[in-house]
Amino acid sequence: MSAQHQGKAPPLIRFEQVTKRYPGVLANDAITLDLHAGEIHALLGENGAGKSTLIALLSGMQQPDAGRLLIDGQAVRFSSPRAALQAGIGTVYQHSALVPSLTVLENLMLGRRWWQGRRQSATRRRFTALCNDLGVRLPADALLSSLSLGERQMVEIVKALWEGRRLLILDEASAMLTSAAVSDLQRSLTRLAAKGMAILFVTHKLPEALAFGDRVSILRAGRLVASRSAADLHRRGAEQAQSEIISLMFDAPSTATAAPAPPPSFQEKAPVLRVQGLRAACGEQEPQLDGIDFSLSAGEILGVAGIDGNGQRQLAEALAGQRTTLAGRIELGGEAVQAKSVPQRMKRGLRYLTDDRLGEGSLPAFPISLNLLLKRVGDAPFWRQGVEQPREIEAYAQQTISAHNIRAPGPHTPLGSLSGGNVQKLLLARELEGQPRVVIYNKPTYGLDFQTQQLAQEAIRRQAASGVAALLISPDLDEILALSHRVAVMAEGRIVGIVNNGPDARQTVGRLVVGGTA
Repeated sequence: MSAQHQGKAPPLIRFEQVTKRYPGVLANDAITLDLHAGEIHALLGENGAGKSTLIALLSGMQQPDAGRLLIDGQAVRFSSPRAALQAGIGTVYQHSALVPSLTVLENLMLGRRWWQGRRQSATRRRFTALCNDLGVRLPADALLSSLSLGERQMVEIVKALWEGRRLLILDEASAMLTSAAVSDLQRSLTRLAAKGMAILFVTHKLPEALAFGDRVSILRAGRLVASRSAADLHRRGAEQAQSEIISLMFDAPSTATAAPAPPPSFQEKAPVLRVQGLRAACGEQEPQLDGIDFSLSAGEILGVAGIDGNGQRQLAEALAGQRTTLAGRIELGGEAVQAKSVPQRMKRGLRYLTDDRLGEGSLPAFPISLNLLLKRVGDAPFWRQGVEQPREIEAYAQQTISAHNIRAPGPHTPLGSLSGGNVQKLLLARELEGQPRVVIYNKPTYGLDFQTQQLAQEAIRRQAASGVAALLISPDLDEILALSHRVAVMAEGRIVGIVNNGPDARQTVGRLVVGGTA
């Protein structure tokens, strides 16, 4: 850990009552926050807390709606990422922007002004100097694809430091790293802070925030709820410090805005879905699903919590048949289905509601009628001997539109012309048609207005009451606790704990989300 910020020197960067709104969302709410030279400032927050918006404001991707951003006491307003770089702010984003097929040096030269493009000798000298600052050795002429994830992360940092030499922002920098690589990263950041650089370390992992940070700040629902020095937290002891931070991040909202009470306790029955030792094909930059174990009974809602991007989507796709199972077993009603195709799993009652409504879940240019039958193309009575039956298709679509209150002129309306809420109603109607046994819901209410969220949640409750099992993946912990009988917490591609819903569930789930134990 770098030395604590000493005295009362003015901050290098100050957020002063900064507010940022998006349609229907108050992402940052009157935030005042100081970042000091020579200090590693850890920023904690769950999904939707406002961390990404704060990064976007600092890096020039967005501008505040109210309040001011000051550097050395002078108000600034970045019109672009280039303007932020010129002010000395470099950002390493959660998802890599490097090109695997290029060498390390070629990646560093990307984006340089065209007349500087062939200055390789100067680039090499600069590269060596920055590696020395970080205390690492990286092969300049190696293909990026040949490096470990930890080495690639260091290349990302070198690229961010190329012009951003006053503040370095790291967004979930340790998400894909081994424990050894995390230790290397910590040593490098400590060296940079010792040289007078300010570092904003954005994370959801509480142990890393306490290990890396000279100061720890917590965002919740767009507000800065606390900022504590590492020295103060360490004086309290690890257990008390962790309990305090988890409470600040996850405690229940006020009674005025409290989420609905959780469903009544569930009497576990014979599982309708059983997953044992599941390992699935995942990309190199994705969380690696490995050793997934859980069971799901008829009528049960199992919530899947965790910081977004920890394998939830990969799990949903593996269960639905969209990803190849490499090891383990998936049983549906006692039958092994891990080798079955998507249509075969559907016919056995397994349904999947994707979070990508317009990209994966539908064909926006096609009419509502055909989108309702996308997963049943060729089935009677809508097709006979391969011939489309327009009357049957139209009648079915009209009936579904009325039954699910989909606001649309008619069955022939292109789906892409509907609102997001009505698209979601259509997809829910499609997945719940027939006799589903298990439905996987991936962010079923994400981006919807309050009324449509309530309708979607009520549909999930009704299905569970009728005996349909549900796997509910959501970044919203309040939603999970309002709907689920049990909560599975995912981190880095694994289920790290399963918690019975109840009075203490929020704290227990929160502890697991940030890297603690139940």
